[in-house]
Amino acid sequence: MRTDAVRGHLDGLLLAVLEQGPLHGYAIIAAVQQRSGGVLDLRTGTIYPALNRLERLGLLSSSWESVGERRRRCYALTDAGRGALAGERTAWHEFTTAIGSVLNPSVTPRPAS
Repeated sequence: MRTDAVRGHLDGLLLAVLEQGPLHGYAIIAAVQQRSGGVLDLRTGTIYPALNRLERLGLLSSSWESVGERRRRCYALTDAGRGALAGERTAWHEFTTAIGSVLNPSVTPRPAS
């Protein structure tokens, strides 16, 4: 899948994989890839700027942990991030319902709330 295909949904993907607990960057990439069945293969150059932006917005927090000689930065969802994730899920549901109604007109769309 093209990298730009996830551009509008990257924040939601990152927030969702952090919902279960803190992860470091590589684990975030692996979680997105695993959950998508290998379809989404995010690059480090894509996720680290997004993680930094989400942290500046207060949606994530980060801390450093040591693993042997290596240090790695772990990211965690904040309460504001959980709220943003709920909003991302609502927006995604509305978007897919609307697009699905156009692509498959036999499905009756649910009224917007």
